[in-house]
Amino acid sequence: MSGLGLETNQLVTGEAVPIDLRVARLGSRMIAGMVDLAIQTVAQIAIVIGTLEVVGPDDEAMLTALVLAVYVVTMLGYPVACETLLRGRTLGKMTLGLRVVRDDGGPIRFRHALVRGLIGVVAERPGVLAAVPAIISMTVSRRSKRLGDLVAGTIVLQVRVPRTVSVPPVVPPPLAGWAALLDLTGVDDDLAARTRRFLDRANQLSDDARTRMGGELLAEVLAAVTPPPPPGTPEWAVLSAVLAERTRRAYQRMIITTAARPPRYPGPRYPG
Repeated sequence: MSGLGLETNQLVTGEAVPIDLRVARLGSRMIAGMVDLAIQTVAQIAIVIGTLEVVGPDDEAMLTALVLAVYVVTMLGYPVACETLLRGRTLGKMTLGLRVVRDDGGPIRFRHALVRGLIGVVAERPGVLAAVPAIISMTVSRRSKRLGDLVAGTIVLQVRVPRTVSVPPVVPPPLAGWAALLDLTGVDDDLAARTRRFLDRANQLSDDARTRMGGELLAEVLAAVTPPPPPGTPEWAVLSAVLAERTRRAYQRMIITTAARPPRYPGPRYPG
């Protein structure tokens, strides 16, 4: 993955969204949906009030038709327009860092947004079936697809995750003895940097991508160090231990070099 400095083949969308990113799950999509629903509700109220002030229909049938038309415009027009113009995002999705893409990773078009919007209005929006079909579909789907995604051939990705404090790699206690015996001469700066980037950003990747990239990186690291780790050691533990031990030794060398360097005293200063 180029973003992590890993040498892997990766399909990237037309909007530079890698499909190896984590699939958006039910929680984040529900929050994004609630943000969009709040915007749509405010828009409905504002449009209805504004229209009544201007038109002031006295006929009850006309008033019902007006409310229905406003509902369709906001509940269907808002997501379709946003996802078409904002490249797979609504305001709610932008807030949560989500984006809709095609199953092949490409950017969605108007027809994809329209299909998703129509399915949403007919079968998934609160007030119709209380979003139960969408929740069930996302729960049972391996890629967390709602009904609109299944019909339109789309998927929602988590393209941005909250920033977290980077935790320095550590040597797990069971690996302390093994790490102390490691020959790390084969671990160059490039491999160490790629290992650190992978550990820092692994939570942004899908499960499949994390397993694939981590496996490839682990193979490189194991080829560069001796002796091999104890059988059954988890992948993350090996990478973390190797990186932490390399960092510890580099820091130790720096301390020794600094201590061995003779102190520098300024020369005598004479009044000018």
